[in-house]
Amino acid sequence: MKDINKKTKEELMRDLKPADAYLDSLAGFSDLLGTIRQAENAAKEMLDETITQKSISDTTNQKNTAPTPVTNKQQDDKEKTKNESNPQGESEDNAEEAEEKEETLEELLERLDALVGLDNIKQNVKSLINYVKIRSLREKNELPNPPLSLHLVFYGNPGTGKTTVARIISKLYKAIGVLSKGQLVEVDRSGLVAGFVGQTAIKTSEAVNSALGGVLFIDEAYALAPDMGSQNDFGREAIETLLKLMEDHRDDLIVIVAGYSEPMERFISSNPGLESRFNRYLFFEDYNSDELYEIFTAMCVKSEYLLTDEAKDYAREHFRQIYDNRDENFGNARHVRNFFENIVTVHSDRISCLDDHTRDDLTMVILEDLEKAAEM
Repeated sequence: MKDINKKTKEELMRDLKPADAYLDSLAGFSDLLGTIRQAENAAKEMLDETITQKSISDTTNQKNTAPTPVTNKQQDDKEKTKNESNPQGESEDNAEEAEEKEETLEELLERLDALVGLDNIKQNVKSLINYVKIRSLREKNELPNPPLSLHLVFYGNPGTGKTTVARIISKLYKAIGVLSKGQLVEVDRSGLVAGFVGQTAIKTSEAVNSALGGVLFIDEAYALAPDMGSQNDFGREAIETLLKLMEDHRDDLIVIVAGYSEPMERFISSNPGLESRFNRYLFFEDYNSDELYEIFTAMCVKSEYLLTDEAKDYAREHFRQIYDNRDENFGNARHVRNFFENIVTVHSDRISCLDDHTRDDLTMVILEDLEKAAEM
């Protein structure tokens, strides 16, 4: 049987094309490859040209639309402590608006005078400002000045306006040239003390660096003072680090420590360095009942709530009783704010049950609202 895989010579010769045919095919194939390469090169050139034109266009657009660069000073002026307590009832928007502009010394003193109560604080702050101004004049006249420490101790019950006054003082120091920026950075023990050895110094340094040019306000500073017999408390490290940095940056850093009266005395006496650097004390007295009522009505006016005569009488009596029965935990203006917020909640519940709401309904606060708020 003939092997089908084998072909005769004649069959093979018949299947093969002539050499001239192969040469013609190769020449055609070479021409085709050349055409393809030319097309590829042309496409590449077009693509490169398109990319170049787009790059030029994008650069031009960026130059035309790029925002104006913000300088470090402008950025620093915009950085605010939004979470600071505001016991006198200033709205956050108004406080932020006031911080945006560069206030004059006269405007800042007007803000200080506008605060409810705090007569002794206002007088002490004004005396301090006058003292600094006269020192500057003596320096210009080449007269000697005694050593000066502008670091302050605020002591008194909570809600007496310590943070609000500290904010104004930071701006006053800026206005008279003591500080370069005048920002207020508020911290407590948790903002200075870490839970591991060696970390507290780093954390305290970061807080101080953020306050350079302004005021570092340490609330409840007595929490940094270690208890008797506690040699390993990290608060001790925070105090020592703080004292060194206060000395290193004494020309552009003010530290204000605040807290209850007796614990603050223990804090200052816990380290000789604290006693030498903090020698100015401002005592924030409790607001009396009339001042509490004045703060309350200011909150109502700012939020456009109107009280009936019966509601006003009830509020006056409420604050009188609160003041007469106050203890060491008396919240002062913080109690006023809590009471006001409770009233707003009760008022909202009452009005939401009405079918039709008039403008008077949305603004009028009645006796029943205050009575329910007091129970809360």
